[in-house]
Amino acid sequence: MKKIAFLFAVSLLAFALAGCGGGKKALQIKGSDTMVNLGQAWAEDFMKLNPAISIAVTGGGSGTGIAAMIQGTTDIAESSRNIEPKEIAMAKKRGISPQEIHVANDGITIVVNPANPVGKLTIQQLSDIYTGKIKNWKEMGGTDSKIVALSRERNSGTHVFFLEHVVKLAQKKNPNEFAPPVLMMPSSQAIIEEVKANTSAIGYVGLGYLTAQEKALAVAKNSGSAYVVPSVKTVTSGQYPISRSLLFYTNGEPSGEARAFIDYILSDAGQKVVLKMDFVPIK
Repeated sequence: MKKIAFLFAVSLLAFALAGCGGGKKALQIKGSDTMVNLGQAWAEDFMKLNPAISIAVTGGGSGTGIAAMIQGTTDIAESSRNIEPKEIAMAKKRGISPQEIHVANDGITIVVNPANPVGKLTIQQLSDIYTGKIKNWKEMGGTDSKIVALSRERNSGTHVFFLEHVVKLAQKKNPNEFAPPVLMMPSSQAIIEEVKANTSAIGYVGLGYLTAQEKALAVAKNSGSAYVVPSVKTVTSGQYPISRSLLFYTNGEPSGEARAFIDYILSDAGQKVVLKMDFVPIK
């Protein structure tokens, strides 16, 4: 598992290198909070191999990264969801041609406090929790306590994916929405911290954020399906039902430093970093 101190050091290194380099502009990467730690780890490794190139990686959410790519203020947008038709239309109006690159995979992990006796849920039960139909843990064999449901905020690609594939049960015309009591958290780390402190909380994060201080629930597509715990193996095999692609978006075919960085990410060395950060390689 990753160490917060390590990630903080990586962030400082990225920004320090961005500020030097003989006045040369740093490669700017912005977007998904799920991917920001992975992006920083990639940047650190790449800059060791290519000290003449500096990279600055920041979060803010997938929507923020895609908007920055459209506005021309970032070279690469990190996104944990696909670009939306309205964003493509906006990009075309500005003369931007979004190029999608698949760089890693992830399993959205349902986390609760280790003291919570509930160990598995179906996607229907998760939908019922987040739409407010299920309000108490005793309805699922837990303690008699009110469920505190945590979500990422609306600019997050993880929020969008969870809404579409879990809350709406992967049905485009499903009217389900997050219930008003659901707490919108500013980051995956904020969800992790709340779950560690609150035995009634439930949240969802990328697989790379899971630590020994939270419990990952096994998830089933429905009551007749097998319950599967998220892992590199179960995401790769397609067994885990809440899996997704992690993406880069660039303006047209990447070139120069951006191309070199992406080539590194897609190489064996770059994909080993994916595994090291507890996400799922694409090969």
